[in-house]
Amino acid sequence: MSPAIFSYKNYRGNTVIALLSGIVREIELDAVIVENHGIGYLVYIPKSLRDRLQVGDQVLFYTQLLVREDSLTLVGFDTVELRKLFNLLISVSGIGYKLALAILSTMSADVLRSAILQNQVDVLSRVPGLGRKTAQKIILALQDKLRAEGELEQIAAFSDVDGEVLSALTSLGYSVVEAQTAIQAIPKDTPQELETRLRLALSYFSKALS
Repeated sequence: MSPAIFSYKNYRGNTVIALLSGIVREIELDAVIVENHGIGYLVYIPKSLRDRLQVGDQVLFYTQLLVREDSLTLVGFDTVELRKLFNLLISVSGIGYKLALAILSTMSADVLRSAILQNQVDVLSRVPGLGRKTAQKIILALQDKLRAEGELEQIAAFSDVDGEVLSALTSLGYSVVEAQTAIQAIPKDTPQELETRLRLALSYFSKALS
């Protein structure tokens, strides 16, 4: 993949960096530096994505340039879907890019959509730095937007039952990321029964410790 950078004009005529590819030169706590034609771009990314990268990797990010009075911040994702969810999150009053990235670092796109659409405040509020009041604000602000965009169909793979399993696991002290991993390990043909799926999810942790 040869280094390239792409931008376009939005409806107001502002230049928006939409796509960035290049080579990872440095990995920082919450960002990476991507070299593109001799220029290093500091790109803030979810921790879950950063943990998969190594210096020297060739990457392609779907990016969003955040313009403030005193700064330009470039945020990147490995899918268009995550960039879309990021923009929805920062559209909520009081949600900055760092908290939005923390949310997308903690839970998958399906879990996030499910938590919002099914009013799962407890699941959303387990994101580090995100309290119940802010979780409720996100749900209130985005529920109708996700419904209007037909997101209910997209979370079919993450059922109501799995939402209950996730809530049960996080209430037992497992992180959202750990709970998601255990749910994903449940065999595809397992019946949609809470007791059965919760037992299999818990057995995942038992096997991991053995």
